Amino acid sequence: MNNWLTRELDSYSQILEAVKHSAEVYLQNIDELPTAVPPPRLEPSTLPTAGTGALAVLEVFQQRFAPLMVASTGPRYWGFVTGGATPAALAGDWLTSLYDQNTQSASQTGDVSAVVEFEAIKLLRELFGLPESFFGGFVTGATMSNFTCLAVARQWYGEQLGVDIAEEGVFALKDLKVLAAQPHSCVYKDLAMLGLGRNSLIKVNLLTDNREAMDIADLEAKLIALNGQPCIVCASGGTVNTVDFDDMQAIAALKKKYNFWWHIDAAFGGFVACSPQFAPLIQGWEQADSIAVDLHKWLNVPYDSAVALVHEKHLGLQLNTFQNANAAYLGDPKANFNFLNFLPENSRRMRALPAWMTLMAYGREGYQDIVERNVANARLLGELIENSANFKLLAPVRLNCVCFTLKDRPQAEVSQFLSQLVANGNVYMTPTVYLGQSAIRAAMVNWRTQEADVEMAFLEMESTLNHQ
Repeated sequence: MNNWLTRELDSYSQILEAVKHSAEVYLQNIDELPTAVPPPRLEPSTLPTAGTGALAVLEVFQQRFAPLMVASTGPRYWGFVTGGATPAALAGDWLTSLYDQNTQSASQTGDVSAVVEFEAIKLLRELFGLPESFFGGFVTGATMSNFTCLAVARQWYGEQLGVDIAEEGVFALKDLKVLAAQPHSCVYKDLAMLGLGRNSLIKVNLLTDNREAMDIADLEAKLIALNGQPCIVCASGGTVNTVDFDDMQAIAALKKKYNFWWHIDAAFGGFVACSPQFAPLIQGWEQADSIAVDLHKWLNVPYDSAVALVHEKHLGLQLNTFQNANAAYLGDPKANFNFLNFLPENSRRMRALPAWMTLMAYGREGYQDIVERNVANARLLGELIENSANFKLLAPVRLNCVCFTLKDRPQAEVSQFLSQLVANGNVYMTPTVYLGQSAIRAAMVNWRTQEADVEMAFLEMESTLNHQ
């Protein structure tokens, strides 16, 4: 065995203590750490011949990279709808790396990680108020969760035409249409990866009065125009800029009249289901065929984590889509359950453990608190903006995202202001475009965020603009 590997077999405890100390320093100072740093200019390392050992490399990391890490898990990082990591989720993620299980089968010959995944999905269903009829599995994020669901939808569409797409390919699907009003960019990406093409998406009109939700009357008109041809309807369970929701109950009613696969992208909006105050926004989603939910957003587990939820009546289609055919060493995919035959990835880490631990640690009340506190803080920021002489709300603060711009300033100044605000390192927001205007978006999903963080961030906004 290599000398360093031999030595470090006996010094694991020292290595882990050093990493633990680094983690404690980061977490104890997270409120003061920058939310952005200047782009680094570092000379790349050269691969050593003999190596230097884990402790020496950890020290190099602390000197070269640690000062450039941003507080993306901190209370004022409001970009990309990024959650943090609750203590229980962080513990689960460390254990995931420690045990390093290859999550496959829940059979007696497999490890327990698949059992943990089944149980974590059960806990999520209970949090979301979804019936047991939804089968779920863990993937990397909303992109792959939507991809998984839309891949099964593609197989369903082929079945309507008498074609097995998994076997024959997408050549027969040139007329497949996906109807959506305000889809996330990853939906277009997924359609490209699935061979359906971005142009297969037909935009449904939006409601008027500053809404991002689909006009149900226009959706029905487009369904009628298809003249009985099956299609996919992709509904939004929370839009990116203003967290607007499509009318789930109205779509459920249309599903009784027309032949379509109903998919819901509820990447972070699905978590409103755990709050009695906001749950009506998603009411009726239990009648969908598939649902995508991100977990490294409002569940506050570390990147990367999401779930794809597909109604159990479509499990045969899901197996046909993702099965590892002709892989004898994996067993018969139709005889023995294996997550590898129901999801895109064959190599799967134990993503379910951080989710299981944080759900068990904080329960329904804990997540209701996180959701409702984030919404209250977003509304506080919205009120500060509305009462300001310098900023302008572009849309009502419907949930946890604040979409705003500069008041009475040229649009070019918006990006200049945001660049300086971000560079200051005290709060992180992202640019967007809303109703044709250059805008700024603050998304609150972090479990740490308090009123004091909002007030501090707003003072930073005012100061930055005054010094521009």
